[in-house]
Amino acid sequence: MNTGALIDWIDARVGLGPLAELAHKKEVPLHRHTIWYYFGGMTLFLFVVQVTTGALLLLYYRPGAESAFESIQFIMTDVQFGWLIRSIHSWSANLMIAALFVHMFSAFFTKAYRSPRELTWVSGALLLFIVLGFGFSGYLLPWNRLAFFATKVGTDIAGTVPLAGGFLLRFLRGGEDVTGATLTRFFGFHVAILPGITTVLLVVHVFLVQKHGMSTPEGIDRTRLRTMRFVPNFLLRDLIGWVLAVGVLAALAAIFPWELGEKADAFASAPAGIRPEWYFLFMFQTLKFIPAKILGVDGEVIGILAFALGGLLWVIVPFIDRIPGTRTSRVSTAAGIVVVLYIIGMTIYGYVG
Repeated sequence: MNTGALIDWIDARVGLGPLAELAHKKEVPLHRHTIWYYFGGMTLFLFVVQVTTGALLLLYYRPGAESAFESIQFIMTDVQFGWLIRSIHSWSANLMIAALFVHMFSAFFTKAYRSPRELTWVSGALLLFIVLGFGFSGYLLPWNRLAFFATKVGTDIAGTVPLAGGFLLRFLRGGEDVTGATLTRFFGFHVAILPGITTVLLVVHVFLVQKHGMSTPEGIDRTRLRTMRFVPNFLLRDLIGWVLAVGVLAALAAIFPWELGEKADAFASAPAGIRPEWYFLFMFQTLKFIPAKILGVDGEVIGILAFALGGLLWVIVPFIDRIPGTRTSRVSTAAGIVVVLYIIGMTIYGYVG
């Protein structure tokens, strides 16, 4: 059976016509900001790498306080190329989050959230929070000393949330303290609950992107706008980026393999200079700088509420900034620049300060 006959056979049973028609008609705007379009596909590709390497690691990983660390040791020392798969999984997680940040902020500054793409933005913002949840839950799974105490600090912060803090603390830990129950719970979050939610949101997000197409930024003359076909022109450029990403991942995994560290011990002292992963570091540093009390209220509580408000504003920004050229639009852009500079500055300070 040749390729054409095989495609016809599948088409007769599945119905590829609408997809082929969509691929044939879909076009991508060409302008000075076109490069930012590629970060959405890059994020999706790195998520596929995460799923693939995560599935391979699951073949050997055993969740449990008495077995998790040893199973990672076995993967790194006895499983053929196990160390490489684990390093690629860890590095691709960091690159995926970085690509997602770039993708969302580029969409923000090009006002890609405006009508009729409000729900596209909301689904993307929710995906950002879910991906951060992946990072937080996956960090504990090796059950090493650094992850144990970082999770303890992170869940302690969640425990300070007004009214719901006690519930959140016990919900995340599976009890009052970080124990094997916490590890089992985070494993469930990481491999079942969060992937399920991600799948639904990702399907919705991709569907909305296909339905409404790629937005054209303000200031671009739409009457003179050039386009290129999504298939094969844009897709081939996407593929080149993915191949380069594989090369970067392989180089990082080989040159800087992900370390395992020491096994978690609840009775050991916390490591000096403990800090979260880089994508949480700006929040961690902010909470450290806030005074213990502000007008009689715990400073940490005020900081958490401020971040929660910021997250809410990030989700609903399409319903706030709706009209181009208004004062609200200019304030929104200025606020976005301040946020980017603040995140970068606090992250750098967290590493060098």
